[in-house]
Amino acid sequence: MSNSESSSPRPEPGRIHRRVKLTDQAGWARWMPGLRMLREYQLAWLRHDIMAGLVLTAMLVPVGIAYAVASGIPGIYGLYATIVPLLAYALFGPSRILVLGPDSSLVAVILAVVLPLYGGDPMRAVALAGMMAVVSGAVCILAGVARLGFITELLSKPIRYGYMNGIALTVLISQQPKLFGFSIESDGPLSNQWAVIMGVFEGNIHWASFAVGAATLAVILLFKGNGRVPSILIAVVGATIAVSLLGLAEGAGVEVLGSLPQGLPAFAIPWITREDIVPVLIGGCAVAMVSFADTSVLSRVYAARTRSYVDPNQEMVGLGIANLAAGFFQGFPISSSSSRTPVAEAAGAKTQLTGVVGALTVAGLLMVAPDLLKNLPTSALAAVVIASAIGLIEVTDLRRIYRIQRWECWLSIACTVGVVMFGAIQGIGLAIVIAVIEFLWDGWRPYSAVLGRAKGIQGYHDIKRYPEARQVPGLVLFRWDAPLFFANAEQFQDRVLDAVAASPTPVRWLVVAAEPVTSVDVTSADMLAELMGTLHEAGIELRIAEMKDPVKDKLKRFGLFAQLGEDAFFPTVGTAVKHYLATHAVAWDDWV
Repeated sequence: MSNSESSSPRPEPGRIHRRVKLTDQAGWARWMPGLRMLREYQLAWLRHDIMAGLVLTAMLVPVGIAYAVASGIPGIYGLYATIVPLLAYALFGPSRILVLGPDSSLVAVILAVVLPLYGGDPMRAVALAGMMAVVSGAVCILAGVARLGFITELLSKPIRYGYMNGIALTVLISQQPKLFGFSIESDGPLSNQWAVIMGVFEGNIHWASFAVGAATLAVILLFKGNGRVPSILIAVVGATIAVSLLGLAEGAGVEVLGSLPQGLPAFAIPWITREDIVPVLIGGCAVAMVSFADTSVLSRVYAARTRSYVDPNQEMVGLGIANLAAGFFQGFPISSSSSRTPVAEAAGAKTQLTGVVGALTVAGLLMVAPDLLKNLPTSALAAVVIASAIGLIEVTDLRRIYRIQRWECWLSIACTVGVVMFGAIQGIGLAIVIAVIEFLWDGWRPYSAVLGRAKGIQGYHDIKRYPEARQVPGLVLFRWDAPLFFANAEQFQDRVLDAVAASPTPVRWLVVAAEPVTSVDVTSADMLAELMGTLHEAGIELRIAEMKDPVKDKLKRFGLFAQLGEDAFFPTVGTAVKHYLATHAVAWDDWV
């Protein structure tokens, strides 16, 4: 191994290194991980970062243009949304290697806002998308400062899969008309798909455009698994050369990108009308959630590979500032890229200088060679987006989830259907609603068990799983495997009373094995007080074992601890059983 390779930022094998957290940094420098990286930068990394940046440029240009066009925005603004965010994230982003920019996961969300509002005016579309980026950036920054980086963990993996699969299908549907070379009236994903099908059957396909797009898509998919072959670059360059040499734009009517405006992005406030505020706010918040969910997952993956620590709150701040910069410099909402980041890594990137090199190279192309891509066919750009959307679709892991827990797989499919039927923004809301329902369902109907003594096994165990287990006469040991809160309080009471009714002997004590109970609320505390009275009228004493101290503290605040009395609480189930046996004349032969 050469000296330059040994000086890579990867840690020694077998050791785990965590970056210094935000709270360990002094002053404003803690919000700028790029400055810290610059102080730690090693000269041996420079050639790797420069070469990786040049390789990355080959993807940044066609992908940036393609996602802009797919979002209903002129292609040049996709390059603006590439240059500025990469520079901003290099300074404020905590990940060494993450590449940010326009992304297929946001296309449907942006298009859902821009398409109904822009009225055919491209500059209005730019303003709408730019303000979405500003809203998204502000939301991410505020959430990061408030240390809310954990919020994306509230959506389960199957629901995330469902949402992303829905986004992928929506993007696929939106790009089919461009691939086939005809236009349709947009009226939602399902209507659009039907319009595409009818257009194909009616013979509206522009065969020259379709041939170019299909060939581009075939090349991308053929070499997609080969990290050493820049498939998108080869496909896009090949399509551009073919259109130029064969004169397909003039002779066959193949639609091309045209010359790009010369110059760099300038500061501009994206003004919108009063009527646009609500949809832009909703869309911006949806973008914030999707982009941070994608970015946090990808960031954690690469942090694990390099055994480094990435603060999720700083990641949210870095992503927010990158979006804010995009919005104020003629760009649109951006996210991390699961396709360009691996390219940077495979090309040898060591730090965020790779992104800086890529951004500056794209800016240089705009300054000196704006006509370089004028013959790039739009059907080829559609192929680039379609290939990326196909990469978003998750099937393999859903099959695994179907095998181990089918209802979660069906939840994922329901989320996908919701996104496709109602749109990306509504799909975000649907995903959140499903996540809340899933959480409440798990808490509403948790597992509970009556415990007994199984021969040869220490402790007390579920009598359903150990049918030979014996119950202490006059004693019911009841375990509740969830927090106690308003949604399951009545369930708890019903199951306790059912356990008492099912006891083979008259019950004197009911002991709740409360170790799994992590919390109680006012509703559940009032239920416990009511249950205590019901049991007392029946001559049954309520006792609690293994309750955590923080939960006891809540019972004290609610006044329930004093009602039960300190003697009603036991450190273990075994202690409660021993106390019961010592105070009641019960014939009981125990075993270990």
